[in-house]
Amino acid sequence: MPYDKEELEKFRLSGRILRETREEMRGQIKENIPLLEVCEKTEALIRNKGGKPAFPVNVSINEVAAHYTAPPGETATIPEGSTVKVDIGVQIDGYVTDTAFTVAFSPEGRSMIVAAELALKTITDNIHGGMELSKIGSLAETTIKNRGFKPISNLTGHSVGRYLIHAGTSIPSVSGYNPNKVHTGEVYAVEPFVTLPDAIARVDDYPQYTIYRFLKAKSLKTDSAKKLVKYIESNFHTLPFAERWITGVLPKETSKVAFKELLSSKSIMAYPVFIEASRKPVAQAEHTMLIKEDGCEVLT
Repeated sequence: MPYDKEELEKFRLSGRILRETREEMRGQIKENIPLLEVCEKTEALIRNKGGKPAFPVNVSINEVAAHYTAPPGETATIPEGSTVKVDIGVQIDGYVTDTAFTVAFSPEGRSMIVAAELALKTITDNIHGGMELSKIGSLAETTIKNRGFKPISNLTGHSVGRYLIHAGTSIPSVSGYNPNKVHTGEVYAVEPFVTLPDAIARVDDYPQYTIYRFLKAKSLKTDSAKKLVKYIESNFHTLPFAERWITGVLPKETSKVAFKELLSSKSIMAYPVFIEASRKPVAQAEHTMLIKEDGCEVLT
């Protein structure tokens, strides 16, 4: 639904904080630096600028496409020669904007970045209210294939809302019949993902979980689980969170047991890491935009 003036200003503030954070972090992604450092530094920048992270910073390496953030005690570093996607979100009073950039330390990776960013620019230059999703997907796929690469077929952009990162509408990066449209006054995140021409170009769920989201406080057995779910609901609402964000709420061992209870009761859910099916590297570019009748306003 279209947003009023006050709501749009919150989206714009969220987008400005996100844009500044992205550009400050872009030059700080280096080989051999700790993933935990990237996540914590990015999230601290957002908070210092007056925003809140809308979800844990995703730092996804090579064939990992999305949904990886540093867990507590993470010791991994950015590998030499890798392709690194950094996906960041900000919320102001729940109003979410979402952006991503890729840094690559190989010629192949840098070429994929060019394709992803060009596909994103092609969409932002052409999108407008009433545009069919099939047309958007076709623009993305044609642009990416003209650069010699493939779009990931089952990763999409999405509408955003208040305390909602995926608010119902998916924005494809591949062609195919889809008569649904983007609507004037609504806000969407567009994010083409690019991989190599010989890749399967689809992501699968990988059995690793580092990002979680509150669903509903179910019947819980222990006081520690009740305390933990209350903290999660009041601090993150329905937005994703990282396990490292709840460190210190309970003693370490108590927290582990309570967290398992929340998962088993389905009070919270876990997002699987997405990995390219043929284990080929992936690049990503993303902006959040407000759709207008004759174009768009890029918020990020």
